[in-house]
Amino acid sequence: MSLEKQLTLFKWISILEGISFLLLLGIAMPLKYILDMPQMVQQVGMIHGVLFIGYVLGGFLLKQPMNWNRRQVLTVLGCSLIPFGPFYVERKYL
Repeated sequence: MSLEKQLTLFKWISILEGISFLLLLGIAMPLKYILDMPQMVQQVGMIHGVLFIGYVLGGFLLKQPMNWNRRQVLTVLGCSLIPFGPFYVERKYL
């Protein structure tokens, strides 16, 4: 796969992972704990989990072609744990 295609795929995964994280934290979790409606956490949580794994794998796979040093890789991966972090990565590193 060409670098351009890898970057496009990683950008989409990054955006979708960031959105799913915000949905999970901002909508699904309050529904579960405030209104006792855990169904959305199960659904959004599964989607977010798959996207998270794709994001982490994509980050590792882009290390060499993008010539990221250890600090950059840790930043990209660490941003997956912070709300709005994937959007920062998409702007700064891609």
